[in-house]
Amino acid sequence: MALHKCFECDREIKAEYIKKKIRCPYCGSKILYKPKVVSTTVKAR
Repeated sequence: MALHKCFECDREIKAEYIKKKIRCPYCGSKILYKPKVVSTTVKAR
C-alpha cells in the first residue's frame, strides 16, 4: 500500500483517501508527496 505524507503537518495519508480527495484530512493542505524509500545492502564477511 502506497503512503503519502502531508507537507504541512507531516502526517501519513493512505492512498485510498487520495483517490477521493486531494487535500490532507488533518490540516487541509493541498501539498502531498510520496516519501522516498532508500534501501541499503550489507555485505557479509
